[in-house]
Amino acid sequence: MNRYIDLIQQTFDFPTKEFHVENNELFFNGVNMMEIIDTYGTPLKLTYLPKISENIQKAKTYFNNAIQTHDYKGKYTYCYCTKSSHFSFVLDEALKNDIHIETSSTFDIPLVRSLYAKGKITKETFIICNGFKRELYKQYISELLNDGFVNCVPILDNLSEIDYYLEHVKVPFQVGIRIAADEEPKFGFYTSRLGVRYNDIIKLYEEKIKDHPLVSLKMLHFFINSGIKDTAYYWSELTRFIQKYVDLKKVAPSLDTMDIGGGWPIKTNVFFDYDYQYMAEQIVKNIKWMCAKNNTTEPNIFTEFGSFTVGESGAVLYSVLDEKLQNDKELWYMIDGSFITQLPDSWGLNQKYIMLAINNWDETYHNINLGGLTCDSMDYYNSEAHQFNIYLPKPDNGKKQYLGFFHTGAYQESLGGYGGIQHCLIPAPKHVLIDRDENGNVVHRLFREDQTEESMLKTLGY
Repeated sequence: MNRYIDLIQQTFDFPTKEFHVENNELFFNGVNMMEIIDTYGTPLKLTYLPKISENIQKAKTYFNNAIQTHDYKGKYTYCYCTKSSHFSFVLDEALKNDIHIETSSTFDIPLVRSLYAKGKITKETFIICNGFKRELYKQYISELLNDGFVNCVPILDNLSEIDYYLEHVKVPFQVGIRIAADEEPKFGFYTSRLGVRYNDIIKLYEEKIKDHPLVSLKMLHFFINSGIKDTAYYWSELTRFIQKYVDLKKVAPSLDTMDIGGGWPIKTNVFFDYDYQYMAEQIVKNIKWMCAKNNTTEPNIFTEFGSFTVGESGAVLYSVLDEKLQNDKELWYMIDGSFITQLPDSWGLNQKYIMLAINNWDETYHNINLGGLTCDSMDYYNSEAHQFNIYLPKPDNGKKQYLGFFHTGAYQESLGGYGGIQHCLIPAPKHVLIDRDENGNVVHRLFREDQTEESMLKTLGY
């Protein structure tokens, strides 16, 4: 008999650090998923909080190892990119690890104020303010600076942004400049819409920053959409960025920090292969080599990891409502949720996640398609990252089948319009937080119930 567990063990190096099976039931980071389903039902989203701290500590270790290996003189600072997930439970967990924050838009600043009021951050915490800024965002940043948040660093996205700070900030402050990197060749544009062109950066510094008594240039900022990957495109853009840092440092002695942005990948399939330590060492090695070549002091290194911080902590669990054979070969499992509303990246970007059965691992398997609840023909999931088909158990005797999508913790709630109006009025599912107590025992609690029809109708004006 070809069982589902045989298929997974033959296809992958299974079990893995995150996944194993006991009594035909899946465990995620040591947590029995069927126990969570038995307690809360489906559909549900969950966050395994210890994974957030684990990944932060991993990244710190990788970069600090690289710094030690290459006798690098600068320091490493880990920032969390709040747009990946703004939820309080994410920030509370992340900030246990002596990290700093990167913001993206206006309402991030009230969030920063709330964290400060609760003692989660101090006025010495780095607040790296990115994005193209409307006036209210610039006003909030200026108020932080005037209130003594000495490491709030607005990252200039255009040539005129600094004019507002020069007019409204009354204390010494630091700024950064974001470089407009070239996009990957397959992208729709040649150059990022964000940041300042390479040729304008030194002119911006000399005309508006150099001789002003209150402002100093702290940081040069770099980010590319494709993330930090071992590709010719990444290394060529990073080298170009380092060279601009070296050139700018010659005229801007206060410049001492290089922010290489975010983009470390997360595991989106069970056989994921990415050498984080190698990449950290190559980044540090390249910066050190180019600085030595140009007789430049080695900069401090900042990163802004978002998905890497929170992505692998998340999962979405579903049950199969019904089985439908639509023609000779297209068999569907209809789930009690929607990909469009609850995993929008799987629909909008064709993003793949780790998809595994929760139970019935000893049953035979078959090739199926997964269909969501909306009446949209695109609400389906029919392929894995490693193959064109997906397989799930074929339970006998009317057994209920459950399945899960894992490492879904970044972006999905906000992209799906959390708490708002979903496509076809599909409600947002309940959200469960999973943690461990001081003895290492699993504890869990309900963060939010299913979205109600009353809340939706109120939003719609009924």
